Amino acid sequence: MSGSLVSRRALVKGAGVGILASASSMMVSHATQAVAGKDSLAMKITEVKATPLKTGTIIVQVLTDGGVVGIGECSPMNAAVIAHFVNSALKPLLAGENPLEIDKLWNKMVFRTYKLGVQGVQPEAIAGVDIALWDILGKVAGLPIHTLLGGCYRDKILMYASIGGGAEMQPGQMAKRVETFLARGFKAIKIRMDWGVMRQDADPKKDLEMFRQVKALTGDSVPLSFDANNGYSVSTAIQQGRKFEALGIYHYEEPVAQYDYAGLAAVAEALDVPVAAGEHEYSRWQFRDLIEQGKVDIIQPDVVKCGGISETQKIAVLGSVYSKQFVPHQTQPTIGTAANLHVCAASANATRPQEYTGDKPELNEVFKEPLVFEDGYMRVPQKPGLGLELIESKMKRLIL
Repeated sequence: MSGSLVSRRALVKGAGVGILASASSMMVSHATQAVAGKDSLAMKITEVKATPLKTGTIIVQVLTDGGVVGIGECSPMNAAVIAHFVNSALKPLLAGENPLEIDKLWNKMVFRTYKLGVQGVQPEAIAGVDIALWDILGKVAGLPIHTLLGGCYRDKILMYASIGGGAEMQPGQMAKRVETFLARGFKAIKIRMDWGVMRQDADPKKDLEMFRQVKALTGDSVPLSFDANNGYSVSTAIQQGRKFEALGIYHYEEPVAQYDYAGLAAVAEALDVPVAAGEHEYSRWQFRDLIEQGKVDIIQPDVVKCGGISETQKIAVLGSVYSKQFVPHQTQPTIGTAANLHVCAASANATRPQEYTGDKPELNEVFKEPLVFEDGYMRVPQKPGLGLELIESKMKRLIL
C-alpha cells in the first residue's frame, strides 16, 4: 500500500516536469511528421546568427538548405555577450542538424553548454534559437505556432500596460504616465518600482501613495497591479500587501528578493491578493521549486529568457498541474511578444491580462506586418510560424 502511494506521489510531483513535458514533445513530433513532406524532414541547418540592434534587440536567424528561414529573439540583458554565445557556442552544435527536431536540439543546446551557466546568458541565448526553430516548423507546416502547440483558446488577448520607473518618480509623475496609457486604450495597468534587492524597503510610504493615486485614476473597472521588483523585506511586503488589498490590487508581483522562496511563501500565505513571480527563473525545474517552495499564485516565465517557446510551454503545463495562473513576463515588443502570444493563446490557464510595455516604432519598421495593439487587445497572429516577416534590408540599418 505504502509503495503504491509513494509511486503515485512521485508521479504527480513529476507530471508537469517529466510526463506532461514529454507528452508535449511527442505531440509536436507527431504534428511535424504529419505536415512535413519528405524534403522538409531532410532539411538541414546551414547558418545560425544573432544580430544585436541599436534598439537593444537581439534578432536570431536560423537558415536552412531548404530556403526556409526562422527568426527569434534573445533577452537583451547584455546584447554583445548573448549574441556571442549564440554565434560561438550554439551555432557549432546546430550546423547540419534538422531544424524540425526542436526538442532534441533544445536538449543538445542545454546540456552541451550546461556548465557555461544555466541562469542568464545560456538560456537567454537558447531562447532566440528555439523561437526561430518553432518559426521554421510553423512555416514548413503552413500553420501558426499556437496550432502546433495544441490549439488556440483565444484569438485576441487583453494586454496590461507595464509601466516602470517608479523608484525614481514621485506619485504624481507616475499618475500622469498612467493617464497616457489609459488614453491609448489600455484596460489593465501595472506599475513597476524597479527597486531591486539592493534598495530594500527604500520608500514604502511613497510606493503606497503612488498606488493610491493611480488607483484613483483606474477605479474599479481597470485592474491595477503592483510590482515591487524584489524591493521589500518579508514584513514590509506583508504590511504593504494588506494596504494594497484594502485599495483593490489585482496582483502583487515580486514582493521580496527573487531567491527568497521562504519569504515569498510567507507573503503569499499571509495575503489574499495573488502573488506573482518567475521572471528570474529559467527552467521548468526552477519553476517546480518556485511553486512548491515559494507558494506563488501566478507564474511568470519569460519566453526570451527561459529557453524559448519549448520551455515556456512546458512551464505552462507544469503550472496547470498545480492550478497556477500563467502570466508571462514580457518586455520585448515584437518577436518576444509574438512568441508569448502564441504560447498564451495555446494555454488554457492564461486567462488574465498579459504584459505589454508598448511598441518601438523604429523596430516595427523592420517587419512587413508588425503586431497591432488595439482597444486594449492584441490579436494572436494567424499566419504560419510566428506570423512575422523580417525585412532584412531595414534590419541592417539598425545593426550596432
